[in-house]
Amino acid sequence: MVQVSPTILPSVGAPTNILRSRLTSVDQLRGLVMVLMVVDHTREFIGNYGNDPTNLATTTVPLFFTRWVTHFCAPVFVFLAGTGAYLSRARGKTRPELAFFLVTRGLWLMVLELTLVKLGWMFALDYTSALAQVIWVIGESMILLAALIYLSIPVIAAVGITLIVAHNLFDGVLAGYLALLGPFSTLLRPKALTIMAGRSLNVAYPLLPWLGVMAVGYAFGPLLLAEPRRRRRMIFGLGAAMTLVFVVLRAVNSYGDPKPWLPQKSSLFTLLSFLNCEKYPPSLLFVLMTLGPALMVLAWFDRGPGVIGRRLVTFGQVPLFYYLLQWPLVHTLAILVALANGEPIAWFFKDAPFNPPAGYGHGLPFVYLMWGVAVLILYLPCRWFAALKRRRQDAWLSYL
Repeated sequence: MVQVSPTILPSVGAPTNILRSRLTSVDQLRGLVMVLMVVDHTREFIGNYGNDPTNLATTTVPLFFTRWVTHFCAPVFVFLAGTGAYLSRARGKTRPELAFFLVTRGLWLMVLELTLVKLGWMFALDYTSALAQVIWVIGESMILLAALIYLSIPVIAAVGITLIVAHNLFDGVLAGYLALLGPFSTLLRPKALTIMAGRSLNVAYPLLPWLGVMAVGYAFGPLLLAEPRRRRRMIFGLGAAMTLVFVVLRAVNSYGDPKPWLPQKSSLFTLLSFLNCEKYPPSLLFVLMTLGPALMVLAWFDRGPGVIGRRLVTFGQVPLFYYLLQWPLVHTLAILVALANGEPIAWFFKDAPFNPPAGYGHGLPFVYLMWGVAVLILYLPCRWFAALKRRRQDAWLSYL
């Protein structure tokens, strides 16, 4: 773990060349959410498709939390992408070097979303309808972050916070203006864009709120350069404060999420309603609900990884490699399960894979079993690639 004297903590906006190794706590947190992500993808391919985890009229508590726990993945991914950019600067990259990397890697991620990610998810490359998800919006946000890094840290933080807090104004008083934005409304809300006749791009992750998350992740970076005990206190305190703000704002039930919570058939289901915040786009409350606890976990991880933690660090060191592998792996496992059960598999090779035959799907115990199988299979190639990245400094490795 990096040890940094408080006397050489860089001034805000002026990172110095003091980080020579990775912060294992950052990799461990990233690795944790990567492992959780596969729960959701396994559920989508292997679980009972008729059950909507967030529909409180039909869901079960285990199913709801199986989905809810994976809500931490996208915010942590995007936030730590911004933090990683700051740490690259702190390790010695000049602003022009970092800006060039962010632009080129951002473009690369957008290409991957429409090619390898789509192929792994669909096992088909029909471009009648393309889906822009988290890798796409990380790419877009990196490109814009390349410009933001020329600003001071307080200004970057202010931009990020404003984007996160203010976009929910379009849920209420500004809602009518969304229609006036036309195709540019995808900056704020999910929407299918018609690119040309018979071709559309379904934007699932609107840019502006996610750019805000990446910007505050970049502005968070200087906290990681403090003396270990001090940074743990600061990070935990920040996470606890964000979580408290979430609880208070959600209890007030007036701003920060388009779906107010409502009393349900039991106190437990009322709690589910309380936690059922909007991800598409990420509401202010969704961001607070996920990043607050994540930062508290990051402070805990900063004490150093244990046996399991070291495995999470391995995953966290190769996030894009892992992400690209897990789609075709989970997809293939679902096909093998269907074959073993004598079920049809043709629908697994279509551009719209989530239209299974009637009666398809397995319960949560089997979903969790296959999730464990998938994570175990992913570990060996990820360990190999992480070791390769440690041995070699080839520029292309930073793009994968």
